Amino acid sequence: MTVDPRAELSDFLRSRRARLSPDDVGLPQYGRTRRVPGLRREELAQLAGVSVAYYTRLEQGNGRNVSAEVLDSIARALRLTDAEREHLNNLTRSKPHKKKKEQRSQVRPALRHLLDGIAVPAYIGGRRSDILAWNPMATALFGDWAELAPRDRNWARMIFLRPEYQNLFANWESKAADIVGFLRLDAGCCSDDPELAALIGELSLRSELFRQLWAAHEVKEKSFGTKVVRHPLVGEMTLAYETLRMPSEPSLFLTTYHAEPGTASAEALQLLANWGRDASRAGMAHHTEV
Repeated sequence: MTVDPRAELSDFLRSRRARLSPDDVGLPQYGRTRRVPGLRREELAQLAGVSVAYYTRLEQGNGRNVSAEVLDSIARALRLTDAEREHLNNLTRSKPHKKKKEQRSQVRPALRHLLDGIAVPAYIGGRRSDILAWNPMATALFGDWAELAPRDRNWARMIFLRPEYQNLFANWESKAADIVGFLRLDAGCCSDDPELAALIGELSLRSELFRQLWAAHEVKEKSFGTKVVRHPLVGEMTLAYETLRMPSEPSLFLTTYHAEPGTASAEALQLLANWGRDASRAGMAHHTEV
């Protein structure tokens, strides 16, 4: 089971073209009535400075031997974000190769020691939205991941399949959309990953929201922002998160959550730090009962 990069490339380009109108790109509207939203292929090809036949082959999934200059022109014409540009490059450069059983990413002991020394909720994640290591504050905030099977220590499975995590985030649909965007980026660079394909298949079968979000072909990179967390013991907290890539291990990233000093959210986070693991167990049990 794998993700088909040709189909991904075709669907991605169609979806990006469909979100643009002639007005968006300064083209006059004339000619036959548009039966579907978005730019026509010939309009997109004109904006990118390529032939219609060339762009059509690309949109049909034939991304072999496409130059970086042409991809850059098409990305500009489609007004792609940085993450979307990366995704387009990944899809056109994807080459099938002999599959081998992939070992789950390992977290070096030094990184685990670093986690333990961080005074705010922090965890190390990997591809497929896997959670690989975390500190006690993350346990107090998100629940005791040690009680889950390794395959279930995964943000996608938790957000889409576990009600307690849907209750934890005030706008869990936004968190869900972020997770799907991350998975889509992974699918572009690791199309032959059977675990990723199995995860996408499982969530597509079990979650209507996942199917809708996956069909939208949105792509996101892990970065920074804020989330409102509704912890059952300390109430609502507005927390900022930061995501840092590991330079020597690009598939791993460190994510931290913190509150603005002097705010009610900071006080609530400090209460969780004082209560520790007991706060997590009591809180998640309450979520499950609701």
